[in-house]
Amino acid sequence: MRFTHQIFLVCAVGVVVNTNTLALIAHAAPNTLNQSGNVSVEGSVMTNLIDPENPGIEVDPGSSPVTKGALRIDYISALDFGESKISKGTRKYKALAQQFFGDTGPRGSYIQITDQQADSSGWTLQVKQEVQFMNPIIQKVEEQELKGAVLSLDKGWANSSSTSEAPTVTRETIALNSIGSAYEVATARAGSGKGVWTIAFGASDTNTNNQPHTLSPVVDASGKPVIDRTYNKPVYHNSAIILNIPETTTIYPVQYQTELTWILAKLP
Repeated sequence: MRFTHQIFLVCAVGVVVNTNTLALIAHAAPNTLNQSGNVSVEGSVMTNLIDPENPGIEVDPGSSPVTKGALRIDYISALDFGESKISKGTRKYKALAQQFFGDTGPRGSYIQITDQQADSSGWTLQVKQEVQFMNPIIQKVEEQELKGAVLSLDKGWANSSSTSEAPTVTRETIALNSIGSAYEVATARAGSGKGVWTIAFGASDTNTNNQPHTLSPVVDASGKPVIDRTYNKPVYHNSAIILNIPETTTIYPVQYQTELTWILAKLP
């Protein structure tokens, strides 16, 4: 991909998935996973992926790091902000919406969790940013990071076709303004959160779940829709996930990356 002096690209390609008994690590290559620990599997060992807005419908968003066991993460949306212009003033960039193969339309970024724990003890989901967005090829070491950049997650909500009580999702904006600190995303108290659940940030204008519409089409300079080459569909922005970069921070026309850790833990 070619960049001009006015364009930079931001993504969160590094994803670490943790549970209390199993850790799967994916760095630049999502298929390279290191795991350790033992798990006891109750019920099925694999869950079909579902539409976060229509949980009775199976979907194909592509591959993702996963965990195994009675309490597991089935899917995590990759965060990608696409190409953006290097501008002055307010630098507020929206993430790209989740896409799917097939007929399913764009959705907010989401995580799918399966809870088949026999004791129904509940669970918590947290997220933390391990490092600042950066690019190590920049010659000036002091300018390799997007200093002061803050990733924020908003409009979180849970959905499922399960009859179990829903987990409680943090409704306030989750601003990851402290690198290395864990932030609570959702909590399922004992007896709740059983079955298959999605935790989404944002929603489309076709959702019937009374969620705010946060998606908008991305167009080029001539007003034509930008097409995602992987899914062969129009690209959408998702205003529920924002990256704020201070005006004083130097931005180069390169790709910046960070690493997020999602922590799924069984309640005691």
